[in-house]
Order: sequence, then structure tokens, then C-alpha cells
Amino acid sequence: MNIGVFPEFCLSGYFWDDREDCLAYMKEAVAENHAGWIESELQPLIGGDLEAIVLNNLTAAKEKDRFLNRTFIVGRDSDYLADENTYDKVFLPGIEKDHTETGADDRLVLQTRHGRLGFTTCYDYLFSELLREYSMVEEVDAIVQIASWRAAGGRDYPGMNLRTDHYYGELWDYVMPACSATNQVWTIACNAVGAHGVTGDSFWGGSGIWAPSGICLIQASRVNEELVIVHNVDIEGAQDFEKDDFDYAFDFKQIYRPLEGGSTFSRSLS
Repeated sequence: MNIGVFPEFCLSGYFWDDREDCLAYMKEAVAENHAGWIESELQPLIGGDLEAIVLNNLTAAKEKDRFLNRTFIVGRDSDYLADENTYDKVFLPGIEKDHTETGADDRLVLQTRHGRLGFTTCYDYLFSELLREYSMVEEVDAIVQIASWRAAGGRDYPGMNLRTDHYYGELWDYVMPACSATNQVWTIACNAVGAHGVTGDSFWGGSGIWAPSGICLIQASRVNEELVIVHNVDIEGAQDFEKDDFDYAFDFKQIYRPLEGGSTFSRSLS
């Protein structure tokens, strides 16, 4: 299985504060307006060793001047932007709430010959309930996490003489392994890197692959764009190995039970 993965807003770039200029630009940058290029340039690449390309961009929402933050998989299927084939970002931080609508209860699971893939976008990865749904209910083997995760963020603890100006970036490096381990899933993460073209704000980069153990197998630069090519990732085999040691899903379900007709859990009464 060979899949190319690109970061959040890879066709448009991220929002900025000048609403009028930003809105005008984003209306022209929606994924629908890239269809000709996708179908003439990307889809012919699919076949042989390359099975799919994961992209993310804005698509037009029903409400005027609003968008959906949509992840879609370019394969041989021409209907790659259809609702049933896409994932719309659920959790929206800051400025994104001014422009985009939540995907609410959306999830996307792609069955491949090497395992089941679930999809999250950036801020989504900080919400354990969504990851638990993927790992415990959908039983995915890997989560593909795409992001425009920024670097800057100040945290100050003067009493301990501690300060960081890269809180959000450092959080990326903590969360990816922790969530991989506690959910026993692979994390295949692709993050934007470098400076925003308008504001100059930095994105953290640090794209990489984390095993179900939480161990980072490879991580890209936090400064420069890099093409990372990874071979010999045994998605299902490594997950089975971890479960032979401690099966978190089995142990979790000894205490928690799924609520009927839903994807959430409650403590067992017995």
C-alpha cells in the first residue's frame, strides 16, 4: 500500500485576520475549483505502486460565505468529494469558527489491503473521545492525522523559572506518541511547516509516523519542507504485536460498555 499524504489546507493555505481579503481568496481556492487539475494531473498518477493521495482543503458549505474543512482521498473514483467519501473536520479552533462549519459526528474509515485507516484533522487529535471511537468502535489500525498545527504559544511559570514560546509545537510532539500508545493505533501525521504566506506565523512541521507503542519511527523537519518516504511499515502486524502484550481495547471493555445504538461508552454496572 503506497499512499501520499499532504497537510491541512494544502491547496489553499491557512486563514488570516483580514476577513474581506481572506474570504475572497478562499472562495477561489475551494477544492471544487481544483477539480480540473486534480483529475488531469493527480489521478493519472494513481495505479501501480501508488494507490491514493490524501488531500485536504475547503469546500463550499450550504450557508453563504461558509466552508467545510474537508479531507478527501484521490484515487480512481471520480466522486472523491462526495460526503460518503470524505471527512469534515469536527473540532474548530479560533479563526476557523469564523469561516468553517463543523463536521459534527463525521468519521471516515478507509479499508485498505494492509489495514483500516481513520482520519482526523489537526485540532481533532486533542479530543480523546473521537480517537476512542476510531480505535474502540471502528477498530482502525491507523489514524491519518493531517494538520496546519502552529508552533508559537507562550506558557510561563515564573515561580519555577520556566517559559516556552513554542507551547503548541511542543504539544504536537507530546500528543502524537501518547495518543498512539493509549489507543494502540498507528499515527501517520502530516503537518504544515514554515511560515504563513500572509502573516508570517510559523507552523511546527514535525510530520512523522508513530507506532501503536507510541514510539516515533521517523519525524520530519520543524523548519524546512521535506519529502518523507517510508518503507516497510507493517500496520496490522505491529498492532497485533502490541495487543499480545497489553490489549487496551479488551481491558477497557471489561470496565466500560458501549451505549446501545451509539459510539460512546459508560461504566459497566456489573
